[in-house]
Amino acid sequence: MALLQTQDEIDDVEEELPPPEYDIWQMPVDYTLEALFIKWQKGEITIPDFQRDYVWNQTQSSRLIDSFIMGLPVPPVFLFVDENQKLLIIDGMQRLKSIFDFFNGYLEGSNGRNRPFELTGIHENSRLCGKTFDQLDEEDQLKLKNTALRAIQIKHHNPPGNPTSIYHIFERLNTGGTKLRQQEVRHCIYSGKLNDLLTELNRTEAWREIIGNHVTHKRKKDVELILRYMALFHQANEYKKPMMDFLSNFMAQHQNPPDEFIEAERRRFGKTCRVILEKLGSKPLGRIIRHPVFDSVFVAFAKHIDSECPTDIARRMQSLLDDVEFVESTRHTTTDPARVHTRLRLAEKILFE
Repeated sequence: MALLQTQDEIDDVEEELPPPEYDIWQMPVDYTLEALFIKWQKGEITIPDFQRDYVWNQTQSSRLIDSFIMGLPVPPVFLFVDENQKLLIIDGMQRLKSIFDFFNGYLEGSNGRNRPFELTGIHENSRLCGKTFDQLDEEDQLKLKNTALRAIQIKHHNPPGNPTSIYHIFERLNTGGTKLRQQEVRHCIYSGKLNDLLTELNRTEAWREIIGNHVTHKRKKDVELILRYMALFHQANEYKKPMMDFLSNFMAQHQNPPDEFIEAERRRFGKTCRVILEKLGSKPLGRIIRHPVFDSVFVAFAKHIDSECPTDIARRMQSLLDDVEFVESTRHTTTDPARVHTRLRLAEKILFE
């Protein structure tokens, strides 16, 4: 893949900064499974938009239900209390979704078709084997409904106006198996109109030509590039490190923006991609795209899409890449605010003044 190989490691090292101190309230609550199911039906519990790859299979879900009825211990779930007192699942989605699906009586198929949720993968001599919830004895139904599952409820108090605590909690809790990358985490907890727009823009044909790969990145690194450009275009003057919190804040603040914002971003991104592709050709940033070079160049072009592009833009681009000060700002401590502002300033000056 042409996009972002060794750069992943560079960015991870630079973003290994301790998060700011938070005042976070935690309280354990023992909900019955029926109470959790009712909350979910009422929309009081929100399930993040996970990729299907992270969803349990039928056997895993069945064994969880079997564990509840047998009285075996099950780990707690973590729920983030938002400003509307609704609960966002930050750890335990698969367990809760399994419970809800079993009470509903069906599993969602990958083809969009539902199939009966019959308990499978448990002991064949078990009285539960092959049964749906409605087929269970009344005693087993009541036992399952009344079984308690501990939920750790978390609420952010300070610093006010800083929603990134949920990002750090989610990122720290999701450490098992293949760890989610930064944009995958944002995709889960900041789902909404902006997230949908980023996914849409990532499929833009000219954009795929610019990054040199027509297959979208399975870990959403290409989506993160678009978010990075968009956040710096709008809020570069407000930037402070770490970059991961800056991007998370932007997604949180613009999670469901007005339609005018969506249309303006769609137009700006599309035209920027077309101009870059027309003037500089495919893969103008090289085989491996370095974030600091990308963000400065893309923001500069986006700011000038409605003015005439210099006829010698290709030469100017090479001058930018050869500029000693620009190179320095894109190779070391690249998320430092002074470096970010330097490269954004130099890119606009050299390319368009």
